[in-house]
Amino acid sequence: MREPVSSYPRVRVLGDGRQVVSQAGAVLLLDTVCKTGLDRAISAALTPWRRPRAVHDPGRILLDLALAVALGGNCLADVAMLRCEPAVFGPVASDPTVSRLIDTLAGSGEVALQAIRSARAEVRNRVWLLAGNKAPDADRQVTVDLDGVLVIAHSDKQDAAATWKKTHSHHPLTAFVDHGPGGTGEPVAALLRSGNAGSNTAADHITTTQLALAQLPKKYRRGRQTLIRTDSAGGTHDFVAWLAKRGRWLSYSVGMVITEPIHSHVLKIPGPAWTPAVEADGRIRDGAWGAELTGKLLDGWPNGMWLIVRKERPHPGAQLRITDADGMRITCFATNTTGRPIAELELRHRLRARAEDRIRAARATGLRNLPLHHTAQNKVWLEIVQVALDLLARMPMLALTGEARFWEPRRLRLRLFAAAGQLVTTGRRRILRLARHRPWTSHITAALDRLAQLPNPG
Repeated sequence: MREPVSSYPRVRVLGDGRQVVSQAGAVLLLDTVCKTGLDRAISAALTPWRRPRAVHDPGRILLDLALAVALGGNCLADVAMLRCEPAVFGPVASDPTVSRLIDTLAGSGEVALQAIRSARAEVRNRVWLLAGNKAPDADRQVTVDLDGVLVIAHSDKQDAAATWKKTHSHHPLTAFVDHGPGGTGEPVAALLRSGNAGSNTAADHITTTQLALAQLPKKYRRGRQTLIRTDSAGGTHDFVAWLAKRGRWLSYSVGMVITEPIHSHVLKIPGPAWTPAVEADGRIRDGAWGAELTGKLLDGWPNGMWLIVRKERPHPGAQLRITDADGMRITCFATNTTGRPIAELELRHRLRARAEDRIRAARATGLRNLPLHHTAQNKVWLEIVQVALDLLARMPMLALTGEARFWEPRRLRLRLFAAAGQLVTTGRRRILRLARHRPWTSHITAALDRLAQLPNPG
């Protein structure tokens, strides 16, 4: 009796299939583009860069690149994924045409970048209105998280430099709108910097915050409806002072470095002054407390700033730092939000850790490396990555429900976008048939139905 060669079924493979579409689930992204009016906005913004008698629209080329990145691409040539499926994605520009457009936009400097950003801000306002209670501003406040990310450079690229982590990379500073517990987030700014750029450079934090605020609807520029959160890299005098000057309409929660005066003060705080920390569901957080710091520690800082320190038992295996005290991990943050319990403010700042999830998603969506050589080109690439991340955040927000609403990019690609389909032409209609046996086909069809019910852009 012959032993089987493999435990998997053997199938014969032929390369003569017709009317078969790969990445058929990407129609979710295409419908999202149409319903949000992103295609019109990008095309209108890049009209000045369209040459006379040009076949391909610059806005469409940029959007095709963003779709390719959203589907897992990490360089300009990956737009070929769309080019090989013209029945779904339509005509796609050639690689030389794509490269020429990137060079042209890069040569235009900030003018082209601002055009793209303006289009994104215009569409964001419409998307949040369409999303209703699923929008990140459903509780009448928007939270923007700032964080830096190291992007490794495996070759000699302009402005790539050695970093404090002994790598050769760029060091962009990013900003994301937090979509809430377990949710996703959408990018609102990405400032490309050299690898040796400082983590706590106040000027870069101010510039990134300005770019982020320009992406938000104007109604969030009053009444402290916008919260800016950063880690200790943002805890500089200049940045906090800049935030404080806009305190009438801007709230902040900024991490602070544990200095020697703060460390000494923490050791003197009596036990009754510590307030137990809480979890997001309101339960007491085991082994964590918060307290207010006052006195000379606030000298030189803006009026109205509240300094809060937090101590917590380190997790098993965690290494204590020199700034920790009595076997407790010590952290500190500043805020201009007063009149609320310390535990509530501490929880709000602790949730800034979601920014790490956003950076992980960005690394999986075109930010693993910067594929181009010149800094001006890579600035355009960063805008393309942000458009792709916008789509990956907006499609679930508008069309998915339940657990699928919170899937990160890798899972969206594996379960939804990678679905294959059969293109059937009947009469004058084209129908894309998805495999009925796949457990996620119902997610795709239901999501498409929800998108179809949304009003078309005016």
